[in-house]
Amino acid sequence: MSEAILVAVPSNAPAGLDAVPSAHFGHCDAYTVARIQDGRILDVSVEYNEGHEQGGCIVPVQSLSDKGVGVLIAGGMGMGPLNAMHQMGMRVFYASGYSSVKDVLQAYIDGRLQEFGSGNLCRGGCGHHA
Repeated sequence: MSEAILVAVPSNAPAGLDAVPSAHFGHCDAYTVARIQDGRILDVSVEYNEGHEQGGCIVPVQSLSDKGVGVLIAGGMGMGPLNAMHQMGMRVFYASGYSSVKDVLQAYIDGRLQEFGSGNLCRGGCGHHA
């Protein structure tokens, strides 16, 4: 039996499995957090984005890390939060074009997502900031 892992997906409000994934890590309304074990989604919770005012994108990274999130799946983010996640031991995967958080999580479970790379980074004006 494999160990359970917490996986977070930036989501549009109201978040949850049926929510539309947000295109950008730091600008989402919330994070849908799922506990996954043995290829199954066991529990789902919603963590609202604390915003960028104090500390930028590092605030949500720290908050998710404090909650025990081990994997984050996003369609876009900057170098700062990506580096912070790696420093906190999080694995980061890239997912874009999925219609629901549940579809993103299933792609992760099925091993269809790639690790987030430098080609996935936002460099301002990337279109993810709407």
